[in-house]
Amino acid sequence: MSSAKRYACTVKVEVTFIPEQSDVEHNRYVFAYHVTIVNTGSMSAQLVSRHWLITEADGQRQEVKGLGVVGAQPFIKPNESYEYTSGTVINTPMGKMQGSYQMVAEDGTHFDAEIAPFALSMPRVLH
Repeated sequence: MSSAKRYACTVKVEVTFIPEQSDVEHNRYVFAYHVTIVNTGSMSAQLVSRHWLITEADGQRQEVKGLGVVGAQPFIKPNESYEYTSGTVINTPMGKMQGSYQMVAEDGTHFDAEIAPFALSMPRVLH
């Protein structure tokens, strides 16, 4: 069996703009994102850390690294998923996020679960 099929996770992200926590006049735009991580490999794996790159519309970037997600380091079995919701604050009405989760399979193999770029956009900003 190829290692790609043994060690694989897919990541799906849904974003929501939070107007009640945002302050447009002071360039504060708050977004919640709901993440679903599915273990598409044949081996159980634990999410041990995360690495995010957040890019604002003006080119400003921030990098976020840390252990686990929302205080957890979930162990995900093959064909099972883990979901969580978190958030971010940016200074522009549009931006994007991307990154990866660092995983460790039950046999000790380290691999990354890539998080494809996704948009952060206040409603009615994109045409």
